[in-house]
Order: sequence, then structure tokens, then C-alpha cells
Amino acid sequence: MPGPKAFVDTNVWVYAHDTTAGQKRDMAREAILELWNHEAGVISTHVLQELFVSLTQKIPIPIDGRKARTILEDLCAWDVMVNDEQSVLAAIDLKAKYKLSFWDSLILEAARRSEATILYSEDLSNGQQVEGLTIVNPFEN
Repeated sequence: MPGPKAFVDTNVWVYAHDTTAGQKRDMAREAILELWNHEAGVISTHVLQELFVSLTQKIPIPIDGRKARTILEDLCAWDVMVNDEQSVLAAIDLKAKYKLSFWDSLILEAARRSEATILYSEDLSNGQQVEGLTIVNPFEN
């Protein structure tokens, strides 16, 4: 039975697949596995795009493009929020309202639109409440 929805930011996914990430890799994988088991995970097209680039170009030991594609293909089993023109405009408003980066605002907007109650990210303050979402940094105890 699906649990409450939780949106997972790109950085958590990157750590989960970065073999050099040490303890953060284990913590990210544990958080993601919990969401898989409860069918509660949500991502966005932005996360998929950013994840592919990060895995194939930005981590210390990049992943082959075919393997990265397979990872993304598996993630498409989750709820995937499409960032349309309304998402972009709403993200611009969130940026102004909360003084966030545009990219963080786009993640926040996708999470909000998905009706998630939790946003897993290390980019925002752990425990912060924003637009009905609770920010959870899975790397903080």
C-alpha cells in the first residue's frame, strides 16, 4: 500500500549511485529503498535530466551512458512530474517569495504539484516547512 508521497531531489539520487560517496551513498540508498518499498517516491523530468548529466559527467567515477539510461528507465516507474510552462512560472514566483535559486524553486514546485508531503534534499534547511512540504535532509541525524 502506498505511503505518503515524498519527492527526491537530484542530489540524493546522485549520492545513491556515486561509488565514491561513502556513508552518504548508504544513507541515500536506504532512504530511496524505503520509498520504493512503500511506492511513495516522486521525481520530476528536471531530476531525470539533471541526474543523467551528473551520473555520466560530474561524479568522480562517471557511469556509462547505457547504464545511466537504465537507471533512469527504472525511475520512470515512480510518479514523474512534468515541468510544463505553468511549473516554470510558478517556480519563478517561489524564487521571489522564498529567495531561493530558480533550480531549487523548480524542484519545490514539482514536489508541491505532486502533492508530496516530504521533500528529500540537502539543498534546503532540514525541517523547514515550505508550501506544505517538510524538507528532510537524509544525511542529517
